[in-house]
Amino acid sequence: MTVYIDPPTWPGHGRMWSHLVSDVSFSELHAFAASIGCPPKAFERDHYDIPEHRYEDAVRAGALEIGSKELVRRLTGAGLRRPKGRPVA
Repeated sequence: MTVYIDPPTWPGHGRMWSHLVSDVSFSELHAFAASIGCPPKAFERDHYDIPEHRYEDAVRAGALEIGSKELVRRLTGAGLRRPKGRPVA
């Protein structure tokens, strides 16, 4: 199982956030997120929003740290990218 996380550089709701993705399947992503106690409501289209204080938890559990551009490249390359404004199939 390989999931990826970018640095917590995305501001929102008074804190910084990371994105957690899989380049294999949403099933893999959901299983990993559940294993670290990430609530289902944190899933947004193609990723989980991870607050800065939970970043190290995800890395310790096995998420690989990569940059934001690389994260999007892997997600897109896997055919799992679901940009805003496009319907989810």
